Amino acid sequence: MRLVWMIVFALATGAAFAASPEDDYIAARVKAISAIAALEGANEPVETLDAAGTKALADLEKRLSALLGPLAVSGFPATGTINLESLSDADIGFGMLDGLRYTNGDDGPSLVATTRGLLARWLQSKAAEMDASFRLPIGIDAALKLDAFYTQAINSDAAFTGTLDFPLKKPEGADIAFARLGGWAQDIGPNPDQQVIVTLVRGNSVMIASAPAAPPVPKIAACDALWASADAAAQKFQEAYQASDLKDQTAYDAANAAWENGDTDYRACMGEHLPSEPVFPALLAQAQQLADHMAGK
Repeated sequence: MRLVWMIVFALATGAAFAASPEDDYIAARVKAISAIAALEGANEPVETLDAAGTKALADLEKRLSALLGPLAVSGFPATGTINLESLSDADIGFGMLDGLRYTNGDDGPSLVATTRGLLARWLQSKAAEMDASFRLPIGIDAALKLDAFYTQAINSDAAFTGTLDFPLKKPEGADIAFARLGGWAQDIGPNPDQQVIVTLVRGNSVMIASAPAAPPVPKIAACDALWASADAAAQKFQEAYQASDLKDQTAYDAANAAWENGDTDYRACMGEHLPSEPVFPALLAQAQQLADHMAGK
């Protein structure tokens, strides 16, 4: 009888400590990153690095596909490609959110799917970043309210700036539903390429969809005037900096401050006035439809 209980205990203990599919994926990713770093440290040719990176990403994509299963969201394909763009910390696209990306054409909507567990691990890694500008909170709700989340999670070559948050109705069965209007750009100031971004958390599933705002977000004269005034002030400081042979640090800092403050004021103005514009109900409906589709409606 004692032997039987020992066997039962051993089996139970083994099951309790067995690696989950998420654990296996994370271990494989960490191993791949280490292997790429070793090749870089050995000064291997670029062709060797590219081949190793491509092979490793394909393996990770296969693991994620098995972990996530086929996507069933209206308007998106059933299969996706890995969201990670590089496994080298020297490259743009390193450290993005672990998941699969599903796209509907080059300029159409896209969706990144992951698990709550993988998102939690990713947020924990971002909370421990040495550079404070890259840090994110570990809580999903708090992270979704920050521009830096979207910059780091689902895009690699531009920064996200939010325009406003939509008053979304949480679909039945969803744990979290959050929608934003904003855009990615490599510079501050008005950005006409606005996107509707919706995140839905349901059980262990996490989906982040992004689609071009339809209809397009209109210009608002009062907000454009705020930016024009700030830009004019910044240009004067910039001219003074140029005239000093790039030595007047005070003028340089003042120019950047004027641009940054102008950008903040412009986006606050858009967030205040856009809900009163005729296009807003359609934009809100677009966000709600994305959320509903991700919830299976």
